[in-house]
Amino acid sequence: MAKKRAEIAEQYKWDIASLYSDASQWEHDYNNALALADAFATFTGRLYESGPVLLSAFCARDAVWQLTERVCVYARQRRDEDNTDPARQGPADRAHALMAKVAAATSFFIPEIISLDDETMDAFLAAEPGLQIYDFELKSIRREKPHILGPSEEEILARLSEALGATSDIFTMLSDADLCFGEIPGEDGKPTELTHGNYIKFMESKNRAVRKAAYEAMYAAYISMKNTLATSYAYNTKTDVITAGIRKYPSSLEAALSSDNVSREVYLNLVDTVNKNLPVLHSYLDTKQRLLGLDRLAMYDVYAPVVDPPDADKDITFEEAIGIMEKALAPLGSEYTKIAAEGARGGWVDIYENEGKSSGAYSFGSYDSKPFILMNYAGKIKDVFTLIHEMGHSMHSYYTRRTQPFVYGSHSIFTAEVASTVNENLLVRYLLKNAEDDQTRAYYTGIFLEEFRTTLFRQTMFAEFELLTHEAAERGEPLTNEALCDFYGALNEKYFGPHTDTDENIRSEWSRIPHFYRAFYVYKYATGFSAAAAIASRILREGQPAVDDYLRFLTTGNSDDPIELLKIAGVDMSKPDPIEAALQEFASLAASFDQLTQ
Repeated sequence: MAKKRAEIAEQYKWDIASLYSDASQWEHDYNNALALADAFATFTGRLYESGPVLLSAFCARDAVWQLTERVCVYARQRRDEDNTDPARQGPADRAHALMAKVAAATSFFIPEIISLDDETMDAFLAAEPGLQIYDFELKSIRREKPHILGPSEEEILARLSEALGATSDIFTMLSDADLCFGEIPGEDGKPTELTHGNYIKFMESKNRAVRKAAYEAMYAAYISMKNTLATSYAYNTKTDVITAGIRKYPSSLEAALSSDNVSREVYLNLVDTVNKNLPVLHSYLDTKQRLLGLDRLAMYDVYAPVVDPPDADKDITFEEAIGIMEKALAPLGSEYTKIAAEGARGGWVDIYENEGKSSGAYSFGSYDSKPFILMNYAGKIKDVFTLIHEMGHSMHSYYTRRTQPFVYGSHSIFTAEVASTVNENLLVRYLLKNAEDDQTRAYYTGIFLEEFRTTLFRQTMFAEFELLTHEAAERGEPLTNEALCDFYGALNEKYFGPHTDTDENIRSEWSRIPHFYRAFYVYKYATGFSAAAAIASRILREGQPAVDDYLRFLTTGNSDDPIELLKIAGVDMSKPDPIEAALQEFASLAASFDQLTQ
């Protein structure tokens, strides 16, 4: 049974107090953010006056959003510590409301900039050197000119932002706080509580009965709420479609891609390229089926281990995980590894699962906070991969915030997933290089193949599902539970191949995927994985020149379009070549794995 939050030792928690040591400080900044938002309204109708006025408005906007971000990050992370605690839910709800109020108060800003003609803007830039820092943002804003509404319409949408995002919050509370998955017979046969945090551990059990019990219990909970979850997802999708239409985008996909200046073709190239290479995935799954001694794979067999680890019964302490991370990331240089290790030991990470804690893992923080990491560490090699993945995100944030101003201090997911996955690539290559025998080599090859399967293939399947459901909504088709299950079931059959059973449970998997409440971003995990494979290969092949390019890329934040930023690290994602190269590497690894396990 998961411990209560109070039972977790402080040394294993993130240093959230470094943001606010008590509630009164948070309350002060909350009210100050509201005051700054109100004061910002004095710029309404004045941006045309002069370059200095426009610069002052930019600086005031950044100030209110930087403070708002800090307030909201703290409230969100406090809630994620224990979603069942009403004392944490209240501030998180207020933070959502604050975001909506600040968005409304600043909503006039972009439309007014759009209203300035090019001659006026060029004159402002020439007369006020301080505006040069905003040159890229101004170009991005003007590129979006056809999709920006008038000030009153933008204010209406901003005021509605909290309500328009309600489906995501409803899903989070239902999935992480209200749904219970009951108990199942554990490895020792004794009843064990099933949670988000231990579900994958059960799915990786050697005991097929344990895997089946966990699988059926997890999906039974979601299926019991199938109509509620279908309604929630349907309205989330309709919101995307309606908002895209209001902003005059050709489709909800193009609306989602617009902020990164990524073309529809990049998205479709990923789906098409992966689809062409699905037989390689099927061949790998056939190898797993052979090693498990099964006539057919059930979906609860897909995560099952097929090669024993070198130290089958050994748990990896968190300190040992940090040591492995330091060695694996050594190619990135001593500064990088030192900062990462000190962060892992020094309050960046909330390490262990507790009752009500948000599931999974993430890296998150504000511009002026530590780059925090949430984990549910269980002491297995998979958790080492999770640590090194999230540390990639956090180090990306660290380098960017140390270099870029607030306006460019975050990242597109398109580039963020590269930073995390480069670390994973370096880890698995380190483990393979230091493998002492064929069994160890096969074990780590299997881990690498699973990273490919769950990231490049699985996330592309998710991306294809989102494309199908949004296109259906755009055609006016109802997204009922049955329709959603049909979409997902057909994709599951295509991706997992002829020797894997698609049952009624897996047809409902869409209902438990939180990523679907932020549409059209999961594809970035797949493109990021492909780019990261290319960058890691270049680092190990070329050494310091490639490292220098990569570390420079980590400092760039949002200072250019993501595809242009990745070119700094030596990868061009406007073409399908990196995806093809990654899939060829998967094919080579799968063939090697098949031979090693004969």
